[in-house]
Amino acid sequence: MAFQRITEADSHYRDIEKMTVSEMLTNINTEDQKVAQAVQLAIPQIEKLVNVITDRINRGGRLIYIGAGTSGRLGVLDASECVPTFGVPASMVNGIIAGGEDALRSAVEFAEDDLNKGKEDLENQNVSIRDIVVGLSAGGTAPYILNALEYCKNKGISTGSICCNPDAPISEISDFPIEVIVGPEFITGSTRMKSGTAQKMILNMISTATMIKLGRVADNKMINMQLSNEKLINRGVKMVMESLNITDEEQAKALLILHGSVKNVIDQFGN
Repeated sequence: MAFQRITEADSHYRDIEKMTVSEMLTNINTEDQKVAQAVQLAIPQIEKLVNVITDRINRGGRLIYIGAGTSGRLGVLDASECVPTFGVPASMVNGIIAGGEDALRSAVEFAEDDLNKGKEDLENQNVSIRDIVVGLSAGGTAPYILNALEYCKNKGISTGSICCNPDAPISEISDFPIEVIVGPEFITGSTRMKSGTAQKMILNMISTATMIKLGRVADNKMINMQLSNEKLINRGVKMVMESLNITDEEQAKALLILHGSVKNVIDQFGN
């Protein structure tokens, strides 16, 4: 099948500036409902990538997301949330965005068009064959990301990708491509909308399923979460009380603070 830029196709809606706010919101919501269905169709592809990521991390490797624009920001976000949610080292999951730190808050002109910077940014991360690199690109054509994945391919480094066009160039390079076809955007070409939502959903699935497979979750609880604020400490206290079948909240809190995580308390005192 010839490459189709569905992410750039004309919106199904016309004269949107003439819509009432209610009509705008209803139509955006109608389009958003298509995203979960598209992600569901991609689950077999997501499963393959999760299994490979889990294997690489179990062998001492890292998961590295690399993207540009909205896609890059979402990768950095997912990577940063793995540390407090699952209590893993910051080095385990990394996010790289074209244009660097500045691009997290504002657009960096032509950053995604740089033909060599993707390779350089991976080299700065000391990427190796133990790692897996996942390229994030709504359209699947950003030169920055293609260059990064080509570099990995030449080095024998495993790669995955997430894009929203069928048979995209990024999928041809990637070992484990994910294509989630959400259709044209409500505003033509505004891929921060449905395409961004789809990528966020898939990143959530990837990191969550991987961390569960790595033993960072028990039952349905974040037993390795960082105790970085009172909300999380209180959540941890409830987990300890439930797990150890104790009713003394102060005792549970003291154990939690002393041992540093719910998992450590359960390992020490659980049956």
